[in-house]
Amino acid sequence: MSNHLMTVKEIQKMSPVERLRSTMEALWDAMCHEEKEPTSPDWHGDLLEARRARIASGESKFVSLDEAKKRILE
Repeated sequence: MSNHLMTVKEIQKMSPVERLRSTMEALWDAMCHEEKEPTSPDWHGDLLEARRARIASGESKFVSLDEAKKRILE
């Protein structure tokens, strides 16, 4: 991705997918050059721990990516 600022006219010529891709690339590039990694909120750890507990108890189980896609599309 080039480091020039885009004009409104250039942006308007882009498809929605191109706009999103360009925005996400710019955001990723900016974040990759940060000196400090962003910290995750506490609730992320809480959620992961709850999921680990459900897996350990047998209440939940892992499924393949193909199975997950199938469930989403049903």
